[in-house]
Amino acid sequence: MSAPNNIYGGGGQRGRMSSVDFYRRVPKDLTEATTLGALMSVAAVAVMAVLFLSETLAFARTALGTSIALDENDQPQIRLNFNVTLLDLHCDYASVDVWDTLGTNRQNVTKNVERWQLDEAGQRRIFSGRNREQREVAHEEHDESLEELHEDGEQAVELDGDSFKGFTEGHPMAFVDFYAPWCIWCQRLHPTWEKFGEEVHKLKMPVGVGKVNCVTHAQLCKDQRVMAFPTLRWYKEGSAVLPDYKMDRTVAALTGYAKRKLDMEAKYKDWEAKSAQNPDKALPFKPAVGNSRPEHPGCQVSGHLMVNRVPGNFHIEAKSVNHNLNAAMTNLTHRVNHLSFGEPLAQLQPHNPHVQNTPQMRKVKRVLKQVPAEHKQFNPMDGQVYATDEFHQAFHHYIKVVSTHLNMGSGASTKKDGSFSDDVNSITVYQMLEQSQIVFYDEVNVPEARFSYDMSPMSVVVQKQGRKWYDYLTSLCAIIGGTFTTLGLIDATLYRVFKPKKL
Repeated sequence: MSAPNNIYGGGGQRGRMSSVDFYRRVPKDLTEATTLGALMSVAAVAVMAVLFLSETLAFARTALGTSIALDENDQPQIRLNFNVTLLDLHCDYASVDVWDTLGTNRQNVTKNVERWQLDEAGQRRIFSGRNREQREVAHEEHDESLEELHEDGEQAVELDGDSFKGFTEGHPMAFVDFYAPWCIWCQRLHPTWEKFGEEVHKLKMPVGVGKVNCVTHAQLCKDQRVMAFPTLRWYKEGSAVLPDYKMDRTVAALTGYAKRKLDMEAKYKDWEAKSAQNPDKALPFKPAVGNSRPEHPGCQVSGHLMVNRVPGNFHIEAKSVNHNLNAAMTNLTHRVNHLSFGEPLAQLQPHNPHVQNTPQMRKVKRVLKQVPAEHKQFNPMDGQVYATDEFHQAFHHYIKVVSTHLNMGSGASTKKDGSFSDDVNSITVYQMLEQSQIVFYDEVNVPEARFSYDMSPMSVVVQKQGRKWYDYLTSLCAIIGGTFTTLGLIDATLYRVFKPKKL
């Protein structure tokens, strides 16, 4: 009976196969078990277990990696979101303009930009409309020159720093024109203002009509915070009644405004009838003291612009189609409530609960939570106040815009136009590097708050980086083999050191 086949047995074929055996066996009777070897075996198992657990945790955990690449966004325009509070500029004079190197020059941008008048606490009080073109007021043409109107005396009294207070307090009501001789609108108003004074005198209105040259009496106009020429301001017993007059500049319009102001006072409701009964006698008036509505020059300008992806700027400046701005009184101190590029994100709009509660924005927030803080420079200017201590100064801001692609899952889901799809795993946001500095203006130039931007040709790619399965298996084999070999060498060395010497 032949012996059964055995892979460990002899035979010619089996002998040839065993010659390539990498794992040759040592007979058990030639090996020796020692206490030291047992200790090293236990140590080897413990070390391999710790390394195996650490390697498994590292394999299960993903990390974020950053790389730089050319920006492949081929969209011609990018969205610019802004919310800026001008602390000392009235909404009547605030204008948003856009300019870029392609030649785009849009003045007084209308669409998606709105203005709010603020109160003393900086809170929104009155909606001042969109950033639209201002309505031009009507002016009146006169046959007589100003010199001819003055031949029978001036009804509009010229005031200075010494006479102004006495004039406004000495009349129950006063209407004052603050003007500059070089202002074209003031020059057109001069004959109308004189005729208005004559009309007031003829109707025996208890109204003093005055005028102040703000070039000659600059300090008086600064004290009265005159920001534009001409400024037509109503006074009641020495106190200004705001807002200023901004309607048509005709004798009929000015007279009608004065009558409405008188009719608002209970003691003046019958002034016209009493004046008709006593045509030769000026009536004594003692008006009741009242307060005008508080008027604060602050203005909040907010909205968004679609700008070309080329260097450019948008700036907020003071200008008017019906006034010449007083450069000496134009203060562009401002606070940036929000400024960002790209589609508005949920965490950048805490004031908008509708954006916060959309499924898309909730997914975007989960993605952004995984991004480290150094890659979240989406709105570094938010909450910053840029104050100027003197006139003829303004802050200019220089912004480098860097597109950042956040890839947090398999499959990009950002649409080509930059909006988000329902399955948000990859989004494109825009980081900003900003520098600001004060720019000094000539006394005749009106300052502007300028935000210059430039798009970087490079983009930052932030994405998850996980380990491949074969890398994990290779590491496990290295742990087993390396630990076994290393501790085997240590065991052999210690055995030789502590082996009893033969006599």
